[in-house]
Amino acid sequence: MLLAGDIFSVLKNVLVVIYLITIFSICLMIVFENRNPVKTLSWLLVIMFIPVAGVITYVFFGRNYRKQKIYSRKSLADSVRLTDHVDRQVSLLHKVLAVESEAVRSKEHLIHLMLNNNRSLLTLNNRIDLLVNGKEAFPAMLDAIASAGKFIHLEIYRLEPDTLGTEFRELMKRKAGEGVKVRVVYDDVGSWNIHKTYIRDMREAGVEIYPFMPVRFPAFSSKINYRNHRKILVVDGREGFVGGLNIADKYIHGLPGLGPWVDTHLRLTGEAVAALDRVFVDDWNFVSGEKLQPGTYVENTVKTGNRCLVQVASSGPDTDWATIMQVYFSAIATAKTSIYLTSPYFSPDESLLTALKTAALSGVDVRMIFPKYSDSIIANWNTRSYISELLEAGVRIFLYENGFIHSKYLLVDNVFSSVGSPNVDVRSFDLDFEVTALVYDEEFAFRLGVLFNEDLKNCSEVTLQQWLKRKKGDRYKESLARIFGPLY
Repeated sequence: MLLAGDIFSVLKNVLVVIYLITIFSICLMIVFENRNPVKTLSWLLVIMFIPVAGVITYVFFGRNYRKQKIYSRKSLADSVRLTDHVDRQVSLLHKVLAVESEAVRSKEHLIHLMLNNNRSLLTLNNRIDLLVNGKEAFPAMLDAIASAGKFIHLEIYRLEPDTLGTEFRELMKRKAGEGVKVRVVYDDVGSWNIHKTYIRDMREAGVEIYPFMPVRFPAFSSKINYRNHRKILVVDGREGFVGGLNIADKYIHGLPGLGPWVDTHLRLTGEAVAALDRVFVDDWNFVSGEKLQPGTYVENTVKTGNRCLVQVASSGPDTDWATIMQVYFSAIATAKTSIYLTSPYFSPDESLLTALKTAALSGVDVRMIFPKYSDSIIANWNTRSYISELLEAGVRIFLYENGFIHSKYLLVDNVFSSVGSPNVDVRSFDLDFEVTALVYDEEFAFRLGVLFNEDLKNCSEVTLQQWLKRKKGDRYKESLARIFGPLY
């Protein structure tokens, strides 16, 4: 007859065997996903050396949905009509660019890349306003919403029920009452603080609003790590906004202990607005179950009288390629004179890191702005872990001191620009749904360069000699944070 102690011992051994089988199975799963070896080894170490918690962390955050095609939402992007447009642009691209400057023509390979890997149509007639910080961006966005006569499409990662969020809500409610079609998509994790009453109030006023992949048990594990980080506003197909700003008071007033919140946004008018709306419509159909078609409301004939080449690029775990990472890599690897990059979080894969170092070693002027003070402790130490090798390669590193810089932009050779939602990190390139405007225009590049130089005035440059003297404790923090860099 088995005693209580014997039964406990048997159960313990059974649980240990089950746990070991689970670990072995998950390790095999990770290996067979054929990921980047660094990320594979990081997950294997976490699972093997952090009992139970490692397995739970992987289940919640580690599964590779791009490989598994869980988020297969490409029916719109793969439509026959869009494919025909893309094929036509590819075949005529050289002729279309013949009238452009030599500098713009030198980036033809980037345009071609985005046509092939993302079906990002090239738009020719556009006007771009560079909006610096919330004090410039939010009034412009609210004015556009107030002037809406047909529709308002808002897609946002963080929507807070604070003073600014309430102002946006009340204005959209009023426009819905005037008969304007108001559609809103918010990320369920990014907008965690939204109350049910906030949403119910909007719906009762006629606003159509949906969360992006709501996180609820038991489906928690399959959704929490894949978030919609896009920031899109399209009004009547005539104005579009994209960039790094969410809707919350901190984007105007900053954060205690960090100071002002520094960010960059764009207002688009012209043909690129329809391309931006196409990204929204794809996401709207996913969350709402509708089959809204782009062009139903979009004024595709909007003309600005200004020739400025723009592609709207999107990426996420639903795409076959890490499209935005690829265009960043190609732009950096083929840069001839200069690369100016600003990102609040920096955790690149090996290819992008190598491209940056190789460019600097080749004589390209590579300058990067990181925040000196960050809203994320782990992300900040992870970013700092890359500074030594960048400095050794000749990259110039600047730390922003007058607040927290959240801007996300890239400027290459004073002609190619990217302003949007993606950070230069693994999360933005592999896990989150992102969107950015790729601009091929020397005049806009000049304006972005002026902004970069203005940001430099609030920075301190880091020298290699100075950096090598930092505390040993800081080096340990950097190394530890870097282990987790490929995981988040």
